[in-house]
Amino acid sequence: MTEFLPISSSGHLRVVSAFLGWPDPGAAFTAVSQIGTELAVLIYFRKRIWAILSTWSRSLVNSELRSDMNARMGWYVIIGTIPIGVLGLALEEQIDSLFRDLRLIALTLIVFGVFLGLADRYTRKHRTLVDLTVSRGLVYGLFQTLALIPGVSRSGATVTGGMLLGFKRADAAEYAFLLAMPAVFASGLYKLTDIGANEYAGWTATIVGTVVAFVVGYAVIAWLMRFISTHSFMPFVYYRCALGVLILALVSFNLLDPTGGSVGDETQPPASQEQSRDQEAEDDTGPENGQSPQPSSSPTAEPSPSASTDPVTGWPIDPETGLAEDPETGQHRDPDTGENVRIDPETGLPIDPYTGQPYDPQADTATE
Repeated sequence: MTEFLPISSSGHLRVVSAFLGWPDPGAAFTAVSQIGTELAVLIYFRKRIWAILSTWSRSLVNSELRSDMNARMGWYVIIGTIPIGVLGLALEEQIDSLFRDLRLIALTLIVFGVFLGLADRYTRKHRTLVDLTVSRGLVYGLFQTLALIPGVSRSGATVTGGMLLGFKRADAAEYAFLLAMPAVFASGLYKLTDIGANEYAGWTATIVGTVVAFVVGYAVIAWLMRFISTHSFMPFVYYRCALGVLILALVSFNLLDPTGGSVGDETQPPASQEQSRDQEAEDDTGPENGQSPQPSSSPTAEPSPSASTDPVTGWPIDPETGLAEDPETGQHRDPDTGENVRIDPETGLPIDPYTGQPYDPQADTATE
C-alpha cells in the first residue's frame, strides 16, 4: 500500500515488523515484494510503457523517431536509473544492515517529509513531461538514490526532485513511477537468491507478500494519481513527521529496540551470552580441574552464582529442560537466542517463538 505513497514502503516494512514484535523481514523480502507493486505500474501505465518501448527500440535504427517524446523518454529512464544502480551495488552491505536502524528511518521520515512539504508548497509547478531533458532526468535519478535509505521513500524523493525542477505534481509522479521500474525489477531479481538464506521471510512469505502487494498496489496507484491532481502532498508530510516522532519516542523510552530483529543479529551473540560463556570458562578452572581457586581481588566482590542458577538472569535452572525458568511467569530463557520461550506440554521441549516448533537446545549445543 505504501509503495506509491510518499511515505516509504521499505521503511514501513521495517517499522511495522518492529511494532508487532516480529524480526526484520529483511532487505531481500523488501526488494522482491516490490516486484508486485511494479507489476501494478506496468499494467496501469501499459499503453504509455508500450509506446515508450516500441518507439525507443525503433528509434535505434530510424533516426526520424529520435526526436519523438516516447523515444526520448526511453533514454531519460535509462539515464535516470544509472545512479541508483551504481550506488545500490556499492552500498549493498549498508542497505542490508546499517540503513535499517529504526532511528535512522525515523529521522529520514521527518527530514525528507519536511523537504517534500516545502517543495510542494513553495515551488512553481509549471512544467510537464514534454519539458524533460537529459540533465533533468539525471537529477531525478540522483533524488531516487536517496530511497536506498528506508524512510526516505522512492516516490517521495523523486517527486520532491521533480517539483524542485518545476514539474507539476502528476507529471512528477508519473515519471517517478516510470523511473522506478528498471531499478525495482533489477533489485528484486538480484535479491531473489537471498530469499531463504539468513532472511527471516522465506519463499512462501515472500510469494504471498508479492501477490498481495500487486493487488493492493494497483488500487493505490489509481487512487493516488487522481488524488494528487487536485490535492497537495501535505497530508503525507504530517503523517511522516508524526510517525517519525513516535518511533523516536518509543526508542528513547526503551519501548522499541532500534536494531532488534535486523538481519545478521542471529550471528552476533548478545553481551549476556558472552558473559555467560565467560562465566562457564571461569568455572572450568575450579578445583575439580586440579587448579586452586584464585583469591578474590576485592573482599566485597559478590559470590558467583551457583551451578543451579542462571548467571545472567539469576533464575533457577530447570533440570528437565536445562534452561533458566522465571519463577514468576514460568517462562524459560534460551541462552543461545536470549529469547523467553514456552515449553511444549507434549514433548517437554521449548517452542521456537518464530517457527512455533519444539526444539532441543541441549542437542543444538552438543552439535556445536
